[in-house]
Amino acid sequence: MSPIAFVGRRLMAAAVLLVLLSAVIFAATAVLPGDAVSAVAGPDAPEAQRAAVRAELGLDRPAAERYADWVAGAVRGDLGRGFVGDRPVGEVLATRLPNSLFLAGLTLAVTAPLATLLGLWTGLRRGGADRFVSTAAQVLAAVPEFVIAALLVAVLSVWLELLPRVSVIPLGGTPLDVPHALILPVLTLSAVGVAVATRLLRVSVADAAATPYCEAARLNGVRGVRLAVRHILPNAAGPAVQALTLTTGALVGSAVVVENVFDYPGIGRELQLAVVARDIPMVQGIATALAGVMLLVLLAGDICGRILGAGKGHER
Repeated sequence: MSPIAFVGRRLMAAAVLLVLLSAVIFAATAVLPGDAVSAVAGPDAPEAQRAAVRAELGLDRPAAERYADWVAGAVRGDLGRGFVGDRPVGEVLATRLPNSLFLAGLTLAVTAPLATLLGLWTGLRRGGADRFVSTAAQVLAAVPEFVIAALLVAVLSVWLELLPRVSVIPLGGTPLDVPHALILPVLTLSAVGVAVATRLLRVSVADAAATPYCEAARLNGVRGVRLAVRHILPNAAGPAVQALTLTTGALVGSAVVVENVFDYPGIGRELQLAVVARDIPMVQGIATALAGVMLLVLLAGDICGRILGAGKGHER
């Protein structure tokens, strides 16, 4: 299959999957108990006022009709307006999503080199060090993000008083205005990302090291860094990229938790607030946008993995 056909098929599959995910997200919000009427009209509003607000918001219409209208608007680039605060969903995404992407980019910049080094080391060294690092990574990957965040806050903020407990960014500012406020969120996400990616990369490196190609290099006297850079990494590059891609996708879900723990002004924080308020248009738009970002990341990983795999085959 040609590269253009491969990318085209992947894009088509991603588009279909995104539509299906948006339907699942809408159905999930529709079956949740309660709605946004209480947040708009107030919890003590009389039933007549609640019914009027429900009709004004369109919540008295069938769910399938509301979803069809939402899809029609999304195709035109209009994701609607939130029930609470009457904010355009597109503006919220334009304001908050870049903060989340910036946080994810910083985390990936920390995670990728550390996970690559640890994956190489554990994949090439069998024994006590390998078992220790692998066990530590397995334990760390199993610990929930909010527990890691709480431990980091207890040590670095409460005990040592080195960093702020929350990521307060000035109104209208950017995360770069207060770089120290990014340290705890990045450390929390990096701890999980490095643990997961190291385990995946270790398997790829161990498999690459066991191939006849690398065994022949060893017989020819290639050792150490030269073996790793010239023979192990090229053969493990494809699976390694896919492992880092899966890790990056997982960071999207983890960021929702971490942003709420540190009060970071990202899209995950907005999603949590929208879910609490049963703000269906906001939840639908944000969750679908996050799903789209994740699908793009996975698509990029597939393309890079295919390119690297083709290059590896050509090298052999």
